[in-house]
Amino acid sequence: MSSWESLLLRIGDKCPEYGGNSDFKEHIETCYTILLRELEHSGNDILEFLLQCAEQLPHKIPLYGAVIGLLNLEHEDFAKKVIDNIQINLQDALDSGNCNGIRILMRFLTVLMCSKVLLPGALVVVFEMLLSSACTTVDEEAGNPSWQAHADFYVTCILSCLPWGGAELIEQIPEEIESVMAGVEAYMRFRRHASDSGFTVFVFNEERDTAHSEMDFLEDLWDRIQVLSNNGWKVDSVPKPYLLFEAQLVAGKSHDFGSLSCPKQPDPPSSLSDITIGKQKHEAELKYPLRLHRLNLFPASNAENAQPIDRFVVEEYLLDVLLFFNGCRKECASYMVGLPVPFRYEYLMAETIFSQLLLLPQPPFKPIYYTLVIIDLCKALPGAFPAVVAGAVRALFEKIADLDMECRTRLILWFSHHLANFQFIWPWEEWAYVLTLPKWAPQRVFVQEVLEREVRLSYWDKIKQSIENAPALEELLPPKGGPSFKYGADDGKESGELSVSKELNSMVKGRKTAREVILWVEENIIPLHGSKFALEVVIQTLLDIGSKSFTHLITVLERYGQVIAKLCPDQEKQVLLIDEISSFWKNSSQMTAIAIDRMMGYRLISNLAIVNWVFSKSNIEQFHTSDRLWEILRNAVSKTYNRISDLRREISSLEKGVASSEDSALKAKAELEAAESKLEIIDGEPVRAENSVRLKRLKGYADRAKDEEISIRDSLEAKEALLARALAENEALFISLYKSFANVLMERLPSVSDEEKTIGLQSDSIDAMTVDSEEPSTMDVDKENGGPKKNRLNGERVNTGYHTGEQEQWCWTTLGYVKAFSRQYATEIWPHIEKLDAEVFVEDVHPLFRKAVYAGLRRPMQAVRSS
Repeated sequence: MSSWESLLLRIGDKCPEYGGNSDFKEHIETCYTILLRELEHSGNDILEFLLQCAEQLPHKIPLYGAVIGLLNLEHEDFAKKVIDNIQINLQDALDSGNCNGIRILMRFLTVLMCSKVLLPGALVVVFEMLLSSACTTVDEEAGNPSWQAHADFYVTCILSCLPWGGAELIEQIPEEIESVMAGVEAYMRFRRHASDSGFTVFVFNEERDTAHSEMDFLEDLWDRIQVLSNNGWKVDSVPKPYLLFEAQLVAGKSHDFGSLSCPKQPDPPSSLSDITIGKQKHEAELKYPLRLHRLNLFPASNAENAQPIDRFVVEEYLLDVLLFFNGCRKECASYMVGLPVPFRYEYLMAETIFSQLLLLPQPPFKPIYYTLVIIDLCKALPGAFPAVVAGAVRALFEKIADLDMECRTRLILWFSHHLANFQFIWPWEEWAYVLTLPKWAPQRVFVQEVLEREVRLSYWDKIKQSIENAPALEELLPPKGGPSFKYGADDGKESGELSVSKELNSMVKGRKTAREVILWVEENIIPLHGSKFALEVVIQTLLDIGSKSFTHLITVLERYGQVIAKLCPDQEKQVLLIDEISSFWKNSSQMTAIAIDRMMGYRLISNLAIVNWVFSKSNIEQFHTSDRLWEILRNAVSKTYNRISDLRREISSLEKGVASSEDSALKAKAELEAAESKLEIIDGEPVRAENSVRLKRLKGYADRAKDEEISIRDSLEAKEALLARALAENEALFISLYKSFANVLMERLPSVSDEEKTIGLQSDSIDAMTVDSEEPSTMDVDKENGGPKKNRLNGERVNTGYHTGEQEQWCWTTLGYVKAFSRQYATEIWPHIEKLDAEVFVEDVHPLFRKAVYAGLRRPMQAVRSS
């Protein structure tokens, strides 16, 4: 890396490149001086690298803007090239729907306007273009309101620029920017409130969240911008280094900005229905997702001297760093702790990271990324951040009964992994009281599941030692021990069963083939003992042989999978097979899940068999007390979904291959025909001019190109057939899954009168399902909210214990998973919605079940009423 590249990259950092000081003015002057010297020789490289730095280090954009402003004084052409390149990149981002590119380039333009590089009026023209497109989109007659997510994103981009340049716009072109603000205000009145009922982290908003829940993200941002406007556009969290050079920058030439155009939103569906509207709305929200859903874990007083807009700005910084450093965790943590903010923001940093970890429907990156970032931040700020993370955990634990089921699972996985990196140290005595709660209480289940996950990451004795300050919690540890083999020598089983198991063990050790084992079972075991006995003994014995390690299990399945397939050819037998796996690994939820997952991978168990087993009578009683069954069900649905995703990816690649091979075949054929058509006159007779050897070679090329095209086409047809089969399996899976949910919920949910059918999922009037919250602990992080909480449904005050009945908790838990599955796999569910409506979501289905599904799909609620 050359010196100017290093200076650009490290500007604003306390680093050796700038002599270890962090004075912005000195950094800008040093960088400007070096760039000015190098501009003549490396102008294009500097332009490309500067744009790249601005787009990938957005929190430094004010510094880059000041540098460009100074360069504009000496090299107007260079500054004009910067503007032109931004215009090209912004148009590309608009056309492709690159949300982050649009947002950051808009901020860059705003800062360049502040540095006198861009005309203020040109920036307002961009604002007006986006605003016009947004207003057209939500217009019932001229636009397509289903794509409001698209329009909201454009308005968000406009408003998010104002903390960086609102004061300068008001000072230089007050009438124009006031016109934009009036347009935004009109849009806010015109648009529909964006309801996120199925995508909130906390299912039941507590008192201090009420004010936040009344506004969606855009409404909240608009409110913060109005407060900022009333406060004179003063933003402490946005550095304005161009003011240090104001006397110089005013002499520079401000450039105009090229024209832009917004892509037209898709046309409304030809027939308007809740399904067609819902599908388009889902597509729009996938393309323009909500970037953040605030958790509000800590009291507002923890943000020292921060104004409402400062929270938004710091969140933007943090989210940008998380976005652009997702492959460099240590760099990410380093930049996160060194933001250009004049107040402490550890609490806000923790809230923002947890908001991403728990973001619905999916976090932007794999949860492990946030785990690693939190670990590195704890190491970077050992005196502050660990305590803040602990406070966040306690705040989430206090509200665990209100936490979305998918978020609860993510929190369990994160917390157990986090503790594994800090020697499993936690003040468990604080949570020892959960033993006094019923076994279905969410706080007790949370502790139980965290301990179970910790055992997976370590070993039983180590985790027992880690809870020595609360030894009673040993009751919540998973069973100690390995597999539970029915036919062990000391189990006292009948000699016939034991001898059959021993004989099979000897055959496996003797490397008998799967065919030989199948013949032995069919000739010697089934005639004497029956197929059920054969299934039990064979499965138990093979599992015992494969129990030593994961590799042993895979080896057994690869060698003797045909034996299992022969014994379990249908769903009924596969359910018995899963029963045997569950019995064998009853002391290990992890190995139960792994064995079932591997057998599904080898197509020894179908996803429908797993659904049937999970919803068997003995298992549904565990829905609210353990994650064991839900893990198995999640794995089954995920594996089905992943098969489809892999096939689509392969088909896309093959389609490109077909196009490429077609071109190659046509070129080879054309070259051959051209060679064959060349003639020359010899002795008055026309003969081929080309050498016969070359003609033979060209014919060979043409034949091979044609063969390759045919081969790729055959592969494509085969993959398309597999995809059609996978999609059919997927449809059958979701029908079976939702029918199973509907049946078990109908048996347990209270009856609802006709008048109550239009009430929300968390209805206040369903007296039979009163669910009480726990007594809040006296946490430092929640002192302002330390009073008794309200009952989640009927508003009564609760002071002690967990008073939710077991059936009520079962219902809430199961409905929570209905919503979670619907939300996570919405993209795969929508294509089958008509069939699901006909077979599952019929008129007599329970309204709470229907609303859980609709909330997960973000399906318009009027469909409930029309049904």
